[in-house]
Amino acid sequence: MSGAGAGVSGGPAMTESQGEEILAGLKERKARWVEIFYTDILGGFNHIHIPVGALDADAFVTGIPKLDGSSVRGFREIYESDMVLLPDPTTIATVPWGSSGSGSVRFIADILEGGSRTPYPRDPRGIARKAVQVLESAGYDRSFWGPEIEFFVFDSVKLVPSADAVRDAWGGAGYLINSGESPWQESDGHSAIRFKEGYHRGAPADQLQDLRSEACNILGDDFHIRVDAHHHEVATAGQSEINIRYDDLLPAADHVQDVRFVLKNVARQHGKIATFMPKPVYGDNGLGLHTNQSLWSAGKNVFYDAADPYAEISQTCRYYIGGLLTHARALCAITNPTTNSYRRLVPGYEAPVFIAYSRSNRSANVRIPYYLKGHPAQKRLEYRTPDSSANIYLTEAGLALAGLDGIRRKIDPGDPVDTDIYKLSPARRRELGVRELPGSLGEALDCLASDMEFLQPVFDGGFLEAYREIKADEQLQLNLRPHPYEFYRYLDV
Repeated sequence: MSGAGAGVSGGPAMTESQGEEILAGLKERKARWVEIFYTDILGGFNHIHIPVGALDADAFVTGIPKLDGSSVRGFREIYESDMVLLPDPTTIATVPWGSSGSGSVRFIADILEGGSRTPYPRDPRGIARKAVQVLESAGYDRSFWGPEIEFFVFDSVKLVPSADAVRDAWGGAGYLINSGESPWQESDGHSAIRFKEGYHRGAPADQLQDLRSEACNILGDDFHIRVDAHHHEVATAGQSEINIRYDDLLPAADHVQDVRFVLKNVARQHGKIATFMPKPVYGDNGLGLHTNQSLWSAGKNVFYDAADPYAEISQTCRYYIGGLLTHARALCAITNPTTNSYRRLVPGYEAPVFIAYSRSNRSANVRIPYYLKGHPAQKRLEYRTPDSSANIYLTEAGLALAGLDGIRRKIDPGDPVDTDIYKLSPARRRELGVRELPGSLGEALDCLASDMEFLQPVFDGGFLEAYREIKADEQLQLNLRPHPYEFYRYLDV
């Protein structure tokens, strides 16, 4: 389990003798290589390989001086590039593939400033760790998080033009998704899954159940992650979901990174490609990262109130919802961080477009699951807005801060909306006070620019500025280029 008690450096406090114990354990495993992973601003899971013989106990106490921050987008300038990776020993896992024969041992690291060894304020994992501390200072000694991980596995994706041509010139663009499950692919006529008819489908229509099982076995055996279930999702062309057991904020985020890492590698070993692109298939469902969450104090779930007739939720929970709804538009810059994210946030595909809360209503962006009554431990909120491209560390931290702001300010979320919001007229939505989520990444960044004060207890101002600059450029680059559909619509004008 990750997320041990923090030391002065921001990561788990370690002594040299404990470092020696870790090294001894690596030798007992007969490990030859250690992989050190860290997460960048955009959510990339980057890593470095180090021979076990090149490590000493100090690597787990003061860190490993092996990070050039100027080579990581959004991190450091060239004149201030020296940074340190501090492995978190509680994240130890085995990577069971690779050239080392028996694989390698893996740690996730926190990022420290060079010289001072203070936590680097743009380290996404450090931001999530700080969010845990803010929750604790507010009286919530635990919080549980359960992200639902959706993904596609395609047989292949062909891009036109090639990557080199894209970099050097722009003479056209296109793509072709190949999937033996899809209705557009040549198949035996029996295994194709029609649009929106993939939910819980079995073999032979579901061609990926063995691949998912293999990935889940690795997650359990080698990465110590408890998998609750996996299944085919609604869309055709290999849309799937893996459910992992809820956990505290930081380890839950670590587990999401591990799931993404394992799935991509297992798919590659099968000659396929796993992607977390939110909306790769037009006309079918996209990929969400529905994030379940609850706050706890002294062993009790503070979201639960058995006396509440609506959904057994407490007033604290309602205030938390009020914070989520109030900041939902600004949060989109973090929870839906790509231009493709807004291809998903459209009506008709189970993705939330409107800002509202409800019990058991999947057209609202805050859903209160209501499968069973009288179960305090299961009471939670599901925030349905995030998609699979989100940096999970930033997402969980942002949601926690929005909810805490609602509790602090006692923000009333209003009445729940217990109807299909997609079918309401604009006038009726206005009567109910239902707002819409942003329609583009650029709009979401504008919302963040005008509503970021609630993030300041955790998110460094320099981080937010760098993040917005990177994302604004993504929107600009998309806007500059002709889209294939524009040729279909406008070539004859």
